[in-house]
Amino acid sequence: MIDRITMSTAESLIFFSLIAAVTMFVRFLPFLIFPEKKETPKYVQYLGLVLPYAIIGMLVVYCLKNASPLSYPFALPELISVASIALLQKWRNNMLLSIGGGTLLYMFLVQVIF
Repeated sequence: MIDRITMSTAESLIFFSLIAAVTMFVRFLPFLIFPEKKETPKYVQYLGLVLPYAIIGMLVVYCLKNASPLSYPFALPELISVASIALLQKWRNNMLLSIGGGTLLYMFLVQVIF
């Protein structure tokens, strides 16, 4: 049995107001810490350069962690999709096209071919 949590109207208003305030604070915090007139610290600029690549690398590892090269289909859908993403990115230099195309190809391979 699932217990339901009920809130009064006042509690709901407080709850959602608090969520909105925290969300706005988190969104505005970088502008408060690094105003436009002040130069951005070098380490923040460095993180802005390297973190996107680190995150993409981490996502690739996460996506391939369950690929099994020792049993059927020998990680072929994953490898074909990764290769297609790399080729699409090299050809068009469009991340949305690369990721979308690779995802569609992977879904096709898994559901129709393998």
